[in-house]
Amino acid sequence: MSGAPASVAYAELQAVSNFSFLRGASHAEELVEEAARLGLSAIGIADRNTLAGAVRAHMAAKRAGIRLLTGARLDLADGASLLCYPRDRAAWGRLCRLLTLGQRRAGKGECVLHREDLLAHAEGQLLVALPPEHLCEGAREDFEAELAGLRRAHDGPLYLAAHMLYRGGDRARLTRLAALAARTGAPLLATNDVHYHCPGRRPLQDVLTAIREHVTVAEAGWRLAANAERHLKDGDEIARLFRGHEEAVARSLEVASLCSFSLDELAYEYPDEPVPAGSTPQQHLEALAWKGAAWRYPDGIPEKVSAALRHELGLIGELDYAPYFLTVHDIVRFADSKDILCQGRGSAANSAVCYCLGITAVDPARIDLLFERFVSRERREPPDIDVDFEHERREEVIQYIYGRYGRERAGIAATVISYR
Repeated sequence: MSGAPASVAYAELQAVSNFSFLRGASHAEELVEEAARLGLSAIGIADRNTLAGAVRAHMAAKRAGIRLLTGARLDLADGASLLCYPRDRAAWGRLCRLLTLGQRRAGKGECVLHREDLLAHAEGQLLVALPPEHLCEGAREDFEAELAGLRRAHDGPLYLAAHMLYRGGDRARLTRLAALAARTGAPLLATNDVHYHCPGRRPLQDVLTAIREHVTVAEAGWRLAANAERHLKDGDEIARLFRGHEEAVARSLEVASLCSFSLDELAYEYPDEPVPAGSTPQQHLEALAWKGAAWRYPDGIPEKVSAALRHELGLIGELDYAPYFLTVHDIVRFADSKDILCQGRGSAANSAVCYCLGITAVDPARIDLLFERFVSRERREPPDIDVDFEHERREEVIQYIYGRYGRERAGIAATVISYR
């Protein structure tokens, strides 16, 4: 999918996708594919206070054959906005914890982060400070003091971003930013503040802005972007725009080289589930499954079910999924103990283990199971057991999970609603 590279190598490191809600007008996949077509060396997608689009961007980058930097734009409540790119796996974990902290202390759809929060999670992070659009004397002095303080407090890489505003004073503004970078020790980095992958998305971006501002497009006026230049550009065009500051363009490759983290480093790491002393999770699961089978079939376990249990338990053990089954069994056991109606559904109904644990109610003796639809050696994907709880008492189950595993280790997953 990659196109012919431009004569000037460049990595775009300031791009947002539609996961920067009501701001970005392109999907992460579109940004990645267009970056590959333009021949960019890499693309960095940093959505506002979220990592929600990271997996989609990662998969698209692997298909397109282009390097991806995955990070977030952090809008601090008491400071400047910054791009934050984790350089390794440990830094990725810190960024995730930082965003969780900011979102837990704020209302729905908001994230409140302070400078001290950032510094507490800054180890291993590459930071890019975003200057205010209006660099009048007072604003410039305040930003310079903040940037210098950040440079002293953060011992990792720190850069100063610059992009064109197309308002007639870009050359003078770029000169001021270069001087500011020299004084603070934060090297200047060329970016384009990308909000969509191609110029044709400008009208959609206007619509998103109008929705965000609660006005019609006709009423939005100055709240709309002044031009359609917030799209991806190739290295030659960026070099033309930053003529006289070629080092800021070349620095984009330096930044990309400093961030080696990839989502490929993440693996399925299920937490330990408490089991009886002297037993492993797999042994405990097997004991519960056979005990449940005896309960389900008091007149004797049918050979068909016994064979299914042996097959399923062998595959579960091979793939090390026993702790997950124990977790679901524990939650269902709690609901049963409180007479809370619950029922497993979906592909889990193809599992004799789930039936014998009391998670599902489909008797494997009466149907032909398709266990590999539920757990497959070839897919190497962890199982997904859906359990419904009666609406009026679901909160009791949620609170049990919080109490059992701790609020720092349990959370409610979001559903992303898309405009159609």
